[in-house]
Amino acid sequence: MIPDYDKALYYTLWGQWDDLLVLMVRTKDDMLSKKIEQFLNAYHYSLDQSKVINTHDTLLYYIDHAMKYTPPVMMEV
Repeated sequence: MIPDYDKALYYTLWGQWDDLLVLMVRTKDDMLSKKIEQFLNAYHYSLDQSKVINTHDTLLYYIDHAMKYTPPVMMEV
């Protein structure tokens, strides 16, 4: 099973926007979904190239941050 963050990174770097859109709908991470939505919206509808670049970078920064996070281990009783 490939985590959503790995998929998001792969799809973003290789320009697979259709797969990124499907991931946006299916992921359980609301923040990842929102970042993908903002990027795809800017990519398809914005005339301002700096907005597209900014949302792309923000998505990549979030993916990088989320991949570094490891949830705390639960104590077993």
